[in-house]
Amino acid sequence: MSVVFTVSSAFQIVGPNHVVQLFGVRLVGVSGDNAKKLVFSIVFVSAVLLLGKLLRWLAQRDAWSHAGKRFAFWAHQGISIVVAIFCVVGLVSIWFDNPANLATGAGLLTAGLAFALQKVVTSFAGYLVILRGKTFEVGDRITMGGIRGDVISLNFLQTVIMEMGQPAEGDSGDPMWVQARQYTGRIVRVTNGVIFDEPVYNYTREFPYIWEEIRVPIPYSADRARAERILLDAAHTHTANIAEMGEEALKALESRYVLKRSELKPTVFWRLTDNWIEMTVRFIVPDSGIRHVKSDMSRDILAGLDAAGIGIASGTYQVVGFPPLQVQLAPEPAKAQGASAS
Repeated sequence: MSVVFTVSSAFQIVGPNHVVQLFGVRLVGVSGDNAKKLVFSIVFVSAVLLLGKLLRWLAQRDAWSHAGKRFAFWAHQGISIVVAIFCVVGLVSIWFDNPANLATGAGLLTAGLAFALQKVVTSFAGYLVILRGKTFEVGDRITMGGIRGDVISLNFLQTVIMEMGQPAEGDSGDPMWVQARQYTGRIVRVTNGVIFDEPVYNYTREFPYIWEEIRVPIPYSADRARAERILLDAAHTHTANIAEMGEEALKALESRYVLKRSELKPTVFWRLTDNWIEMTVRFIVPDSGIRHVKSDMSRDILAGLDAAGIGIASGTYQVVGFPPLQVQLAPEPAKAQGASAS
């Protein structure tokens, strides 16, 4: 005996309230109207998400230049917000045809979110502040939540950072094995709500240059003027073009903020210590490639100091003399006499 199931027997709408019956089992709270709304909601949300994905793909096509990346970033954020608004408005329009029910549902939803999803709401608020306050954008080099690196993605709740090396602080936290501004290979996700509790350091957005220093200890007996010239020559060789480009960026920064003028040309500062003169050459470099610039400068400085016969002072000690020493040897004990007569 064979049993044949048909769609009409498996899925039925029965009763005056149009309750959905599946294989003879009535589904509580599921009516024909709700089923239609559910299907329409799925189709509507899928269509909106697909359209948003298509628009983001179109915006990303020409993101090969810096201006293109900025446009792609803001287009991506704008499309995400518009898609989210369309989904919310569309779902509310589909499911709530009575304004009284909508007000009641919205009140309950708001109360639940405020109590149970405090971190989520704070992160979303942080996302809005990041966009509105122009705190940073994708591609900027920042320090956020104790993590330094380049922003590679930003969404409603999290900022995704490609981590860079930084000096380890004591024994707390995850040890850092890269002691320079280069990638560690780790991708870190930081919640956007962190901006309300901690400062955000941006190395790129409004002034894409930073000042760096190299310290060299020079003995007091060395040719100090020659050592200073060697440091300045190395800085000028590797940062002259950078200083010229930074001049325009600094003027633009001064036009927006009350900022004291700072010198962009390389400068050497002296500091007297108990053992040597600490010469510090200060120069400006772009926000990326700093380690290469400092490495090339260090090579030139060492070569220049060697050619000038100037050594680098160090914390070693030299013994310049000993007091006279007198050594006395104890006399040998008398040899044992022959054995006594038996």
